[in-house]
Amino acid sequence: MPTYKLTYFDIKGLGEGIRLILSYMGKDFEDNRIAFATDPTSPWHKLKSEFKYGRLPVLEIDGQPIYQSSAICRYLANEAGLLGANAWENLQIDIIAGSVKDLAAELMAIFRDRNADTKVEKMKVFKEKTVPFYLSIYDKTVKDNNGYLANGKLSWVDLWFVGCAETVEAVVEEPIFDKYTNLKALKDKVYALPNIKKWIDKRPKYRF
Repeated sequence: MPTYKLTYFDIKGLGEGIRLILSYMGKDFEDNRIAFATDPTSPWHKLKSEFKYGRLPVLEIDGQPIYQSSAICRYLANEAGLLGANAWENLQIDIIAGSVKDLAAELMAIFRDRNADTKVEKMKVFKEKTVPFYLSIYDKTVKDNNGYLANGKLSWVDLWFVGCAETVEAVVEEPIFDKYTNLKALKDKVYALPNIKKWIDKRPKYRF
């Protein structure tokens, strides 16, 4: 039995989808959480140089590190049966995954802004323009794809999106899923999956 250790910050973000996929697979894993990088007291500032690319998440399988969140998801999805049936279907998944990462990158840019005034303005734009732009696209995509984000069936990007979107929801401090009924239905389906429900019931409380 391989051992799994996921190292990420004490948030959901780009790491929660990996936690959800591992849970979906029924895998026990070490959930190694580090104080978020924006915290000046976070040990991450000293640990960063120990990681090949200086970024998280990192998944270790039997001590072998795997880098990059989407690459980790695709690797696990191959075993979990959460990939597409062919190259075209995998392309549809990757398109959504890339846009989710774009959304996450826009949020991270705000977190990294040290100027209080510009940070407030950027968050306002993110909340009023960026989030509605992306989520309206995803909501229609789910509507047109039998209740899922790609190919009319459950794939790893559904799990990854839901994890990321919960962070967005916490940051903007609005129930965004309630505004997009198709995304709300997708989230409910994902969190009703037996192994994922077990994870949701026991996972630590995150700030966002």
